[in-house]
Amino acid sequence: MTGPALEVAGLRKTYTRDRRTLAVLDLERLSVADGEFMTIVGPSGCGKSTLLHILGGFVGADAGTIRVHGRDVVAPGPDRGMVFQEFALFPWRTVAGNVGWGLEVQGVPAAERAAIVDRHLELTGLVEFRNHLPGELSGGMKQRVALARVLAFDPEVLLMDEPFGALDAQTREAMQEELLRLWERTGKTIVFVTHDIEEAVYLGARVVVLTARPARIREEIAVDLPRPRDLGVRKSIALLDYRNRVGDLIRSEVMT
Repeated sequence: MTGPALEVAGLRKTYTRDRRTLAVLDLERLSVADGEFMTIVGPSGCGKSTLLHILGGFVGADAGTIRVHGRDVVAPGPDRGMVFQEFALFPWRTVAGNVGWGLEVQGVPAAERAAIVDRHLELTGLVEFRNHLPGELSGGMKQRVALARVLAFDPEVLLMDEPFGALDAQTREAMQEELLRLWERTGKTIVFVTHDIEEAVYLGARVVVLTARPARIREEIAVDLPRPRDLGVRKSIALLDYRNRVGDLIRSEVMT
């Protein structure tokens, strides 16, 4: 496909609580290239998750346009896949059953569905766990299942809302590596929201730093770190410099 995978223009969102109007988003323009891994950070409560839910079509905007490969977004759709911090797996379904759920909803025939599930179980390293229930899995494994379920219906854009936020530090690093491996194999366009600055720099080709509420784009930083990202990159002075630069921007927003 040609052109940006995702485009946002003039996006506005406010909430009214107790007769008070709270401006959450005021985003003039944002564009994500096809196949790009973009991360979004900003001060706590600035509207990062609200932005992602609007992009997913789960929350309506007051103004503005969102387009996926030129098509207007007005509701949730199979062109966008959403991964949340909560795994949201069906506890009574096996791993394979959870991965195939979205395909069932779409009416994909059983034989085709089974082939797609098998392919994504292999892609995410879940083949030997296909008959396990979610209660038998670790947090990292559950998040793999959630990823496989979204990837199985082949969305054009993958939206990720702090998906590793509930994991311990060791598992979180392992899942970052897993996600990068999946991105490199699939070439998916990813928009990844996180509060973890190092995670944003380590994963992203571009880090978008939002202002305090209402969220505007404070700065967009191209991350010129080698790929594949590995332990050497994680420990590098270059990554530390990027992390400090992003951190300084966020701190300046909090202190103003």
